[in-house]
Amino acid sequence: MKILTRQSILPHRLTLISSISFGVLRKLGPRRWFSAHSEEPELKELMEYMDSLKNYEKVGVPKGAGTDSDDGFDLGRMRRLMERLGNPQSQFKAVHIAGTKGKGSTAAFLSNILRAEGYSVGCYSSPHIQTIRERISLGRFGEPVSAKTLNCLFLQIKKILDQAIEHENGRISHFEAGLGGARDATNIISSSGLAASVITTIGEEHLAALGGSLESIAMAKSGIIKHGCPLVLGGPFLPHIECILRDKALSMSSPVVSASDAGNQSTIKGISRINGRPYQSCDLVMQIQRDFKLFLELLDVKLCMLGSHQLQNAATATCAALCLRNLGWRISDGSIRAGLERTFLLGRSQILTSKETEALGLHGTTVLLDGAHTKESANALVKTIKMTFGEAPLALVVAMASDKDHVGFAREFLSGGELEVVLLTEADIAGGKSRTTSASLLRDCWIQASKELGIDIVHDDTTKSREVFNNLVVCSASKLENGTILATESSLMASLKATNQILRERTGNQSGIIVVTGSLHIVSMVLAALSG
Repeated sequence: MKILTRQSILPHRLTLISSISFGVLRKLGPRRWFSAHSEEPELKELMEYMDSLKNYEKVGVPKGAGTDSDDGFDLGRMRRLMERLGNPQSQFKAVHIAGTKGKGSTAAFLSNILRAEGYSVGCYSSPHIQTIRERISLGRFGEPVSAKTLNCLFLQIKKILDQAIEHENGRISHFEAGLGGARDATNIISSSGLAASVITTIGEEHLAALGGSLESIAMAKSGIIKHGCPLVLGGPFLPHIECILRDKALSMSSPVVSASDAGNQSTIKGISRINGRPYQSCDLVMQIQRDFKLFLELLDVKLCMLGSHQLQNAATATCAALCLRNLGWRISDGSIRAGLERTFLLGRSQILTSKETEALGLHGTTVLLDGAHTKESANALVKTIKMTFGEAPLALVVAMASDKDHVGFAREFLSGGELEVVLLTEADIAGGKSRTTSASLLRDCWIQASKELGIDIVHDDTTKSREVFNNLVVCSASKLENGTILATESSLMASLKATNQILRERTGNQSGIIVVTGSLHIVSMVLAALSG
């Protein structure tokens, strides 16, 4: 769940809060986290307090928790807490963003568009990668909130939080987990406080928590649509899923703007580099005729966020910006271009510099970090890799949470082209191991996917490959023939080094690509290793 908010009184001051969980700037700090590595000492008390609460990001979300039913989270607790805090969410306008994928990128694009126009923007997003402070970015330049400011906010409201927990007889001590839309903790915004809603995509993630089907997920996401407030759709959606969203908007008298309308043309013209970093040159032509009449033509936009899915996120953010402009917000075409071009997020098709790869001991290898963890995002990543690197030798290092579609994820990569080696490893999820998938279980899923596809792989529980991995001997391509090598290693750093060694041996020291993926948590671990 993502939220974009605007101060209603000061026209040049905006607050962007994007969250999968909950956050109100200057009043309430984030309440979901994962401890990939230690925070600043100044945040010690805050982190200990948060660790005393029940963390559904760490243990998993209960069945039906995100549905608008008796099993769903109780938003009444959040409303009562907001009343104790003086209802700070009523002090600004919001753009509320939901969707299976693309929420963070769309929020980042939109916040940077507004910053380019001169607005002071606050953005709340989750999860974070390196520090919890990333979850709140502030001001004209989008810097993470300082430890001092975050700690001061916590100390200001700690007593109120304690009183709220006591008043709820402890029931509030877990807070809402933050997913879906209808019962997400952020969905306490009233129609009078909402500028627009955005739904990016609908996919099969958190199925149990959101009702068990695409249709129930769409219904949950549509819960953020408010009476009379515009709805921006990303997509593309399956026709019957889009009908669910449009029908809900119709019932709420909400006009709809779709980034996937036939009149909109977004194209990638090619990949180039600036200072060694790749960007994709894109054309965006928006011509909306239904509900609103909106038009924009931007040619040769240089997006640092790579892939057709990121172009779609950029188009969605652009539609949201045009919608806001139609409502009276001052947003120029130049600011839309500038905001799109300056957007970059860690762990989204992030290519490490040569200095960074050398620091990891991976000399001469290109390393790409991407937090893809669904079959849809895996498919998008496969396409991005092909577009960016062509037929370069490819290896994967994968770690995933336990509640993901591991077989579907593997199927997308195995069917997407030749893989030299896939090394399956493990990563703590939200600072704990309860949602970590073992490397051996991931291996079983990849073996299953390869059998379904009829693709030959050589894995490390066979006699032929056991010598390779148990004795730390790297075989040449002739010894292991031409199949994909599938191996397990619980240590991330050992996985990276073994993958690099095998890749270089199999390709005759030809430069290859190592993609670290499966979760933002494994991305966090790599970046933490780089930061020392």
